[in-house]
Parts: sequence; structure tokens; C-alpha cells
Amino acid sequence: MESIHDIEAGYARRAAREEQRQNRLTRLINAASLTRLCVVVAYGAALAVCRQESVWTLACITAVALLLFAWLVKRHDRLFRQRDFAARMAQANHEELAALQGDIAAFNDGSGHADPSHLYTYDLDVFGPHSLFQCINRTCTPMGDLRLARWLNRHLTDKDRIVRRQEAIAELAGQTDFRLQFRVTGLLSPGKATDEAALRTWAGSPSVFRRRRLLRLLPGLATGINAACLALWLGGVLPGALWALVWTGILFAAIGFTGHISRVLAVHGRQMQILGTYARLIGMIDRYEARSSLLQEVKASLHSDGQPASAAIARLDKLMGQLDQRNNYLAYALLNGTFFWELWQMMRVEQWKERHAAHLPHWLDALGRADALLSLATFAYNHPDYTFPAILDRDEAAIEADNGLPFRLKAEGMGHPLMDPDRCVRNDIALERRPGFIVITGANMAGKSTYLRTVGVNLLLACTGAPVCARRMEVYPVRLVTSLRTTDSLKDNESYFFAELKRLKLIIDMLQQGEELFIILDEILKGTNSTDKQRGSLALVRQFVGLKGNGIIATHDLQLGGLADIYPGQVGNFCFEADIVDNRLSFSYRMRPGVARNMNACFLMQQMGIRVDS
Repeated sequence: MESIHDIEAGYARRAAREEQRQNRLTRLINAASLTRLCVVVAYGAALAVCRQESVWTLACITAVALLLFAWLVKRHDRLFRQRDFAARMAQANHEELAALQGDIAAFNDGSGHADPSHLYTYDLDVFGPHSLFQCINRTCTPMGDLRLARWLNRHLTDKDRIVRRQEAIAELAGQTDFRLQFRVTGLLSPGKATDEAALRTWAGSPSVFRRRRLLRLLPGLATGINAACLALWLGGVLPGALWALVWTGILFAAIGFTGHISRVLAVHGRQMQILGTYARLIGMIDRYEARSSLLQEVKASLHSDGQPASAAIARLDKLMGQLDQRNNYLAYALLNGTFFWELWQMMRVEQWKERHAAHLPHWLDALGRADALLSLATFAYNHPDYTFPAILDRDEAAIEADNGLPFRLKAEGMGHPLMDPDRCVRNDIALERRPGFIVITGANMAGKSTYLRTVGVNLLLACTGAPVCARRMEVYPVRLVTSLRTTDSLKDNESYFFAELKRLKLIIDMLQQGEELFIILDEILKGTNSTDKQRGSLALVRQFVGLKGNGIIATHDLQLGGLADIYPGQVGNFCFEADIVDNRLSFSYRMRPGVARNMNACFLMQQMGIRVDS
């Protein structure tokens, strides 16, 4: 396994290599531009020297010059694309280097996916600036971005599905060059968030032209008429002027369909063209030799009728490229007057849709899944000290439980993935029965809330199939639900306290419906007075235990520590202490067994010059 220093060196080496390639391609582009100029000058000089030569000689000189110039233009465009790729590849490697130092600003933070009412994502900073999503996200397609957000919004609870995803992520983590090339290919032609819905709408829309039999016959009829006119003209039977009149009539008939075709392209043209970008990404997936069962499944969904999706989409991209000839007036006139070409091309596009439209949603879904898996794989690769947790099924989790109800969440050296590794203090957790709760007491700023988020984020990562920030972890996957930063709602005329009660009622309802939950609560009933809060908190925890829940509760109320006596073996007390030594406050951020003894509010007020009467 590579160390973090090896990973940094690898990204730096790739960035330097791509920058050198970018400089070399810039020199080649300049040389190609100069060569084109030389061809133009040489052609002018050749015409001047050979102006007395025969027409065939001049035609040959012109043909050679045109062919050489066209080749140089094509080479020039290809070099530009290669230089853009090299520049973006160098940038991607620099972004990864910055991410290893904690700077993830270059990546989309998923703020659009944030939902304050969600069961856990808002509390755990899953979306938004410096969020878990931003730390993980390397998607290059709208489908991948949405798929990754969905996975974090609704984590898995089935062992087999989690293990399959772990295997796919572990496999892709070792494919650094493939992951970078995939991402850069997608970023060079980025799509929009609305692409998937628009493509599905286009795929489900009826054909406009092919459904009419007469229109299907027109291109063949026009071609046949022109072929017959050509034969009659060569045979001296038909005057050229009459053929020209027939040809013009066909052209004007074809022009009659241009407005309708333009309206169809105005609605759906971009969707058909964006598929060209996705074809390149799908082609990369198709060529990848997958070993894990999930990746093999993704690849299999990118085939239809024995044909790879990339080839089918490349065919559509080619048809759309040919249709662009309608913007060349000379080519437009010649092709439409001879073949009814524009209508024929549109019907070929519709024929493609009729054949492949049913498969398109599956292709887009597979592309999104692959894109999201590659993001998680980069997260795994960039954190070589993280581990894939052991995922337990019901029987495995029930082994340690005396009453046979399955549950286990056990971790050693667990830290928060968004914290600086040099400052992150790691702690353990051990819950091996259901019901089972940990009550955490402690002073302000001692680390209680950070610990709650650390447990929540790592449980989410584990149930998403990603590695966790821990030396070792065992998880029986259950649904995660939190109440850490409930907010009031001016829109719904809803107080902070009422919003918290709604969340707690939701948790109780879910438990009563038999759902297996891991509950994380920070300072229950914050919006009421001390006596009412203490009474309500005790009643609530009793109800959670009675409904066979599991979780962690952080509180300043030391009376909750008495629950361990009422529910021995089901409720445990732990604390984060603030130590005052030589009139200075210090924090170890280490979780200790028992109920907290030291509080620091008055001490901090006095330190800041605020008088506290005894």
C-alpha cells in the first residue's frame, strides 16, 4: 500500500509531466500555425510561377495545397484538444495535492443537495462548504453528482450491497491514472444538472417525421428522380435546363421542412449533442477490465442488443455532426436538392432513438454509478490510513448480544475525516447490544459535539461502502438519525423547541414501526427550562431504551448519568473533561469512562472579565 508521501509524490510527478506535455504541444501548435502560413505563401508563389502552365497543372497545385492545408487544420485542432487535456490534467493533479493538505475548495460542495430537515445530513455537515460531500466529490457528470448525493442521503443497510460497493471502491482506488483520465474527460465538456431529465424526456418523446409513411418515402423518391434525370441527360434525352428545374423544385420542397426540423432541434438538439461527451466516458468504462461484481454489473448495463452503448452513442454523435452541414449553405443546397438530405438525416436520428431510447436511462444510470464510485475510490486512495470496516449481518451482530437482538458498532482510533490529521484526537466506541446507549457528559468545548459528528460521519461512510477514519471498525448497518442542530422555521412559524420535538417524535414513530436506528442527540430539549428539560430527557431516554433503540446522547445534565444504574448494561456513562491546572484550562479531547466532574462555564466567564457572583 502506498503511503501518503508516495501519493503526494505521484500527483506531483503527474502534474509536472502534464505541464511539460502542455509546453511541448504549445510549441507544436505554433509550428503548425507557421506551417499553414508557409503553405499559403508557397501556394501563391506556385501560382505566380506556373500561371502560364495548363489548367490541369494549376488544378493539381491547388488540390495539393488544399489537401495539405486541410491536414494542417485538422492537426492544429487535434493538438489544441491534446493541450487542453494536458492543462486540465495538470490542474486536476494540483487539486488533489491541495486536497491532501486540506484545501478542497476546487470541488463542488453540493450545497444544492442540502436539506435542513434531513434525518442526518444537515447535522453532520454532509453538504456545503468544507463538507463531507466536497471532500469526496470528484464527479464529472451531473448524473454522478446526483448519484453520490443520493448515496449519502440514503445510506445502505444491507450487508451484501455494502460489501459489493466496498470491493468496487477498493478495486478502483488502485486505478489512479484511469480515475484522473475519466474525470478530466468529463470536465472538458461538462454537462448541466438538467441533462439527465432532458435526455429522458427526449428518449420518451415520439418520432416527428418517421411516423408518416409519405415522409419516409421522400428521400428515396428524390434520389431516384435525380438519378433518372442524370441518366436521361447523359443519354441526350433530357435537356440540362429541365433537370435543373426539377432539381430546384426538389430543393424548395426540402426547404419546406427546414423550419419544422429547426424547431425540433431547438428543443432536443443539445440533448443529442451532449451524448457525444458521455459516449467517451461510457467507452472508457466499457474498455475497463472490471474484476468486482458491482463493476461488472455496471459494464453489463452498458450493452444493448449485443452492442456497446459507447458505439451506439458514437453513432448518434456522428449523425448529429453530419446534420451540422445544414449550416453550410452550399452543402445544404446541393445535398437537399439531390437527396432530400436534411429530412433523411433527421429520420435517421429518429430511427436511432426508436432503437436505443429504451436503453438510454439504463446507460445514464450506469454512467452516474461509475462516476460516483470513482469519487469514492479517490477518497479511499487519498486516505491510505483509513480502513474498510467489517460489515456484519444479523447473525454476526447478535453473537455478543445477551438478548439476541443484533447490533454492533465498535471502532478503535476513530477520528473525523474533515479535521487536520495532525490535530485530530482519535477515540473509540463500543456498543454491542440492542438496546444500548452511551450518555456523554462534559464541559463546554471539551469535544462532545465533535465526537458525536465523528461517530455519525464514520457510520455514514461505513454504510456507504467507503473506508472510515479509524484503525479498525465493525458495523451492523442500521438507519442513522440525528438531532444536533435543529433550527427554527420562520416560514412555517415554527419555534426551535417545536422543531426539536417534531424530530424526536419522528424518531419514536420510526422505532415503533420496528425500524432499527442509531440515534445521535446533542443536548436534548435545549429550548425549555432546566427542571422540565431534565424530566423530559429522562423520560425520552427511557422510551428509546424500551423501543430497543441504539445511540449516543451528549448532555450537560449530569442527572442523566443515573440512567446507567436504572439500565445496567444498556446505558453507559462516558465524559470529556476540562482540566484546570495552575489556573489554566486545558482539554485532552479524550473520552473517559464515567460522569464528568469539572465544568468550565463560570471559569471561562471569569477569565474573560465577566463577574460571577458566588
